[in-house]
Amino acid sequence: MRLKRQLPQVSELKNLMRFERPTLDRRAARLAEAADVWDLRKIAKRRIPKAAFDYVDGAARDEVTYDESRETFRSIRLLPNVLTGATELDLSVDIAGGRSALPFGIAPTGFTRFMHAEGEDAGASAATAAGIPFTLSTMGTRSVEEVERASGRGRRWFQLYLWKDRAASAELLRRAAASGYDTLVVTVDTPVAGQRLRDTRNGMRIPPRLTAGTVLDAAWRPEWWFNFLTTDPVTFASLTSTTGTLGELVNTMFDPGLNFDDLEWIREQWDGKMLVKGIVNPADARTVIELGADGVVVSSHGGRQLDRVVNTLRALEAIRAELGPDAEIVYDSGIMSGTDIAIALALGANFVLIGRAYLYGLMAGGREGVDRIIELLTSELETACTLLGVSSVRDLKREHVITPWERGASVPGVTPQRS
Repeated sequence: MRLKRQLPQVSELKNLMRFERPTLDRRAARLAEAADVWDLRKIAKRRIPKAAFDYVDGAARDEVTYDESRETFRSIRLLPNVLTGATELDLSVDIAGGRSALPFGIAPTGFTRFMHAEGEDAGASAATAAGIPFTLSTMGTRSVEEVERASGRGRRWFQLYLWKDRAASAELLRRAAASGYDTLVVTVDTPVAGQRLRDTRNGMRIPPRLTAGTVLDAAWRPEWWFNFLTTDPVTFASLTSTTGTLGELVNTMFDPGLNFDDLEWIREQWDGKMLVKGIVNPADARTVIELGADGVVVSSHGGRQLDRVVNTLRALEAIRAELGPDAEIVYDSGIMSGTDIAIALALGANFVLIGRAYLYGLMAGGREGVDRIIELLTSELETACTLLGVSSVRDLKREHVITPWERGASVPGVTPQRS
């Protein structure tokens, strides 16, 4: 067949040949090119020294728990409803006595300014801008007062590791309450530090120990190196001792004998909402609620504590069944997309926390990188909810997901995406 040809019209060529203006803001340009969390991870891996990147990217021992978490998310299938007439989408939720514009918030993270000099300042200010809670860790590199200033009028949660020194723990809680933190997140899965082999092999410690290898590694990442040398030293702002490996600090300062009596003591010290984090056993969930917790955070610590622990998505569903429909349950482990958020909500969570995903954004581009990860997750969640046929994230139900563990399910095997 012979095509009929003609000379192109100049007016048509003008419409086709529209070039974008070049930008001198390389950070903005590279972040804009990131299509998902995994693209931000790639950027972070290029720009951050190996020890810092592996601290975020790694997990305990053989990293089975983390890999299985991702594999489980990828193996779940979605069952949409069509012709529902849903035209407007509401992503907001009520959690821990307050409103969140989105059904996710920023999880507590340690060593944060080692990942990027903007650290908690970036995370807290980005969370405020998005209308979501920011959680400061006991192992944070900014104090409760500094994060109060960075977050302004935003919601602040404080995460507590109970110290052997009860008076110091009580004083820290007093400061957090005085600084406007409305929710306490008590982590209970860290009686000792998990065995994180990547950190051991990399010599990860605070303050960072400069060796020929670390200097050479950082030399290829001039922005990180410049920020590290020209900003205030990276320390754990809430700890009295800030020198050593993570394991040394945890095992020296934290109380390995933490028990239910201690949880009751913490409840007495804190007047605001209290969530207990690190719960995977339905019986434990029931007990902490009976002892006065306002909710639980179903979490394997991102696979960073006990390797080969039970799958957290299965635990989430079991804990929801144990506690009933009215209990507040937050999910935290392995969230890497808006679709992951939709799955966790459908399986019984009221809210989720993002840890690694947040840090990938931070490492990729500081405050702008955190803004970008929030933007990407929000867009992905909007798309997932719209295609599932719901008008609110509160309408996501168990019938929207098919899991590999339910009777009669046939889901093809998948492999984790991380490389």
